[in-house]
Amino acid sequence: MSGLDDVGRLWVGDSTTERDAVLTLLVGLAILVGLVGIVIPVLPGSILIGLAVLVWAVMTGTVLSWWVFAAVALLLVVGSVITWVITAHHTRAAGVPNGSLVFAGLAGIVGFFVIPVIGLLLFFPLGLFAAEYWRLRDPGAARASALVGLKATGLGMLTELGLALAAAAVWLVAVLNGV
Repeated sequence: MSGLDDVGRLWVGDSTTERDAVLTLLVGLAILVGLVGIVIPVLPGSILIGLAVLVWAVMTGTVLSWWVFAAVALLLVVGSVITWVITAHHTRAAGVPNGSLVFAGLAGIVGFFVIPVIGLLLFFPLGLFAAEYWRLRDPGAARASALVGLKATGLGMLTELGLALAAAAVWLVAVLNGV
């Protein structure tokens, strides 16, 4: 059975307990998919996590759930910003141009479709090396430049993942405490 409760929130199931359980399960699964999306950057992981917790806050409808959403959103935004700042700082310091990173990103997207999932992980570094080799015409310098780009990307990804895990933990603690 589904419908609107007395406050106007949409629910599914025979009772509020069933609705809460289904909502918690779906939001938890979306958060897990978002975390995977950060590591395997095909899905916008942080955005997915933020949207899942937003849906939870709307459906839960309590003041505390909105505070939880605000904390989660803040952690996710900080994680995304720091990721870009770290990656940009390290790649600029090493002299890796944005064009090489864009080419590597496009190669990774193509790789994802050529060899699903692992193609991204293979084609991105190969694309970065190819772009740097084209630019520098020296395999040793291209390798060194590509490694700096990969390390910066990895460090940024770990930072975003760490803050996304903290955001997921904030939501989980709230759920376990009955918010």
